[in-house]
Amino acid sequence: MNPTDSRRLPLEGLKVLELGQLIAGPFATKMLGEFGADVIKIEPPGTGDPLRKWRMVEEGTSLWWHVQTRNKRSVSLDLRSTEGQEIVRRLVKEADVLVENFRPGTLEGWGLGWDVLSELNPSLIMVRISGYGQSGPYRDKPGFGVIGEAMGGLRYLTGHARQPSVRVGVSIGDSLSALYAVIGTLLALQERLRSGRGQVIDVALYESVFAMMESLIPEYDASGKIREPSGSSLPGITPSNAYLCRDDDYVLIAGNGDSIFKRLMGVIGRQDLATDERFAHNDGRSRHAELIDGAIAEWTRKRSRQEILERLDEARVPAGYPYTAADIVNDPHYLAREMIQTITTPAGRSLKVPGVLPKLSATPGRLGQGGPDLGQHTEQVLDELGIDEETRQKLRQGGII
Repeated sequence: MNPTDSRRLPLEGLKVLELGQLIAGPFATKMLGEFGADVIKIEPPGTGDPLRKWRMVEEGTSLWWHVQTRNKRSVSLDLRSTEGQEIVRRLVKEADVLVENFRPGTLEGWGLGWDVLSELNPSLIMVRISGYGQSGPYRDKPGFGVIGEAMGGLRYLTGHARQPSVRVGVSIGDSLSALYAVIGTLLALQERLRSGRGQVIDVALYESVFAMMESLIPEYDASGKIREPSGSSLPGITPSNAYLCRDDDYVLIAGNGDSIFKRLMGVIGRQDLATDERFAHNDGRSRHAELIDGAIAEWTRKRSRQEILERLDEARVPAGYPYTAADIVNDPHYLAREMIQTITTPAGRSLKVPGVLPKLSATPGRLGQGGPDLGQHTEQVLDELGIDEETRQKLRQGGII
């Protein structure tokens, strides 16, 4: 969205209090902020959110920070102090949504549990993201995204058979949990329109991953077989694989639709396979996946990746290749859909960042600016709460803010 665009954002007027750190909670509030919510991020004085020092750091701040924390106001506040806890309670009275991703029981220990906060503000929606959820025998165990990915079933399937499992190259468990947190928030806001009351949204990292596992459980229940890792192929869906090209690059081909398969076989000169009744539908093709993959691989290894992609595009066969960051930022389709945007950080650096999703036709989200400096908005927020200068000075002297 253009910074000068005057269109109303869909979450404008919504006040969100973020008590989380690192990935899952802050990713959820990032999305809410992109669509107009006023997100107040609480960070510990002096150090701030640990994400400020994660991955590549320039001029003391993570480059990731300018994606994860855009459109937020930063307030430095010691949540372990009674004074800091009281300020949170005052903020809660005016908030619509509170998002936290501490270990279960942490907020209760600070006098900031649901029983206390919902009494202060019955319409409050409290989003709680944790490794294992707010109940169950594992609730008190620490859990990061990679553990959720493992317990949720994804890690076992990622990689090649009989080799150590590999992780997805990003924090997918945290990000999936953030998406569920946003969905839950929007559902709870809709319910609040009817009842006027808030509720708790309980998101567990492992469950967010588990929900993506498609037919894993019913297949096991029906057959007793455990789905195994399969490298670049997709078992039971044929053909869908990575194929080596003449120039040692790989091309990804998804020819698993019945009519698409026939067009693909026509391109590679295998009309005999296209017309073979055994391969008319996916179940038959999957029983002969090795034969079909072999025929495709024989064709691709004699051609360059560019030639293969051009031929398959002409035949309307889905194909592509694994994009690097360089491929992404230079791709005309990414650029045409405004998925690569440029911001100016507080330090004055020009920085490319991902665009905003989802795309709304009438009320699109805003890109905004990079992540705020630690405590950049503390005085502004305390002023909005009506906290006088004398009290603020005492809070500063005590290291509370």
